[in-house]
Amino acid sequence: MENTKCECGHNNPVGTVLCEHCGKPLDERGDRPDQPLDMRYEGKARRSQTKKASLVDRVWNFFSSVKVAIWLILITLVLSALGTVFPQKQFIPSNRPEVYYAQEYGFWGDLYYKLGLYDVYESPVYIALLASIGISLVICSLDRVLPLYKALKNQQVKKSPVFIARQRVTRTETVSSEEKEALLDRLAEQLSRKYYNIRRDGDSILAEKGRFSRWGPYINHIGLILFLFGVLLRHSIPGWYLDETVFVREGETKKLPGLNYYIENKKASAELYDSEEIPMGSKNGQNVVKKYETQAVLYEKNKDTGELKEVKKGSIIVNHPMKYDDVELFQSDFSTETRAIVLNVRDQKKDRIVDTFKVNLFDPKEEYRLKEGLKVTVLDYFPDFALENKRLENGKKVSIPITKSEYPNRPAFIFKVNAPGLKKPEKSWMISGTNLDDVNKENRFAMELKTLKTVNVSGLMVRVDKSLPIIFLGGIISMIGLVMGFFWHHRRVWVRWEEGTLYIGAHTNKNWFGLRRELEDASKKAEYPLSFSPEQR
Repeated sequence: MENTKCECGHNNPVGTVLCEHCGKPLDERGDRPDQPLDMRYEGKARRSQTKKASLVDRVWNFFSSVKVAIWLILITLVLSALGTVFPQKQFIPSNRPEVYYAQEYGFWGDLYYKLGLYDVYESPVYIALLASIGISLVICSLDRVLPLYKALKNQQVKKSPVFIARQRVTRTETVSSEEKEALLDRLAEQLSRKYYNIRRDGDSILAEKGRFSRWGPYINHIGLILFLFGVLLRHSIPGWYLDETVFVREGETKKLPGLNYYIENKKASAELYDSEEIPMGSKNGQNVVKKYETQAVLYEKNKDTGELKEVKKGSIIVNHPMKYDDVELFQSDFSTETRAIVLNVRDQKKDRIVDTFKVNLFDPKEEYRLKEGLKVTVLDYFPDFALENKRLENGKKVSIPITKSEYPNRPAFIFKVNAPGLKKPEKSWMISGTNLDDVNKENRFAMELKTLKTVNVSGLMVRVDKSLPIIFLGGIISMIGLVMGFFWHHRRVWVRWEEGTLYIGAHTNKNWFGLRRELEDASKKAEYPLSFSPEQR
């Protein structure tokens, strides 16, 4: 069993390097008397250095290692960097990532998808790494701050001459018993004037200041832990984080993705600068937008009745979102799209227009009854028309009509026209941007485009972030810890007179030059000038 009893009679916990009472080194076998003492954690034993038996101890020891923490951070940084090589899943213009990455980026895109890097920030591996960093921060901090706190709280004034003489900043002088009392008083007074807290025990002095700076790194860790906790809450609790975009046409009411709210677009507008308002040098013949605005109404759906209840009404302007509860709606996009087409039905035999009708491109009717008994039926509709080559079983290639999306970027219709006097109904094709007179030339009734009906569309960014206060709080606490650790220093000075010898030793966690200069100035003003340069050890 390890003997941890010091020569001074104090029993120390197993693993202690320096005696808790007098500071003398306990293990002299591997000790080098000519080297300064290792003052980390004041020589106190850490839990990870003393307990290794149970599974809990092994897990604790693993996460208490700084090397493990560094590796976890490096792996997370590498994964984060790889996630920026190609766009993430939510930023690609396709809902089939397995096809998109291979087509757009070739072999590397296919590999990117297969490795799961297309959604790396939402992956279980990435979240587990963040959680592991948080656990490592907690255990690393507890493993070090508890013994440090106990050591600083219970530190003794009277230290062993060996402890004082083996400090990095130290000086030993011969002082007679007649002058030692006055000298100790003068040294204590001068150190007190430099804002040291003075404790005295007989012929020993402990002068200390800036102890709070030792907690700076651990306060920084608390801030980082809160920051990581806030980030993990985004991924682990449904409804805590949302960042989606919804496009709402004028007059339309749409459900907000992932929420029990609906938004109605009363009016969407773009205000332009007057020619007099445009700065000199900016006039290039183009209109300059001054403001995008959406007049909107926010509704909440009753879960029992399904009715929509108005909860907020107002305008949404760029940088001025609509806010309700935890939901924020930002103006992020604005466009004008074709909502409907107005068609003339021309009787080519009599060269006159029989009637006019309007087709809603987002919700066309199946049948339109017009004047003179005319009936127009929509046989097929392709909002975003394209032709796709397809190989039949006999090996022959044919082109079939398809729609690439649900948006009317290139609408195409197949109409059936029936009227009194026709032997059989006529089939008529209409494709946006294509002249089909040759295809429809045998028909008596022709479809002619009269005009387009457009509608303004607002792109609204839907934001919910309940974790933001926690993330901000973590960031503020982390900055406080950094400031404490960077701009203040923990300094201690031990003075002891014993058998005609005056021992002076000092320790700081940084800025050793400043400590030496401070001691030299204090000793000079105490009328006992000393040099504390490394050569004077």
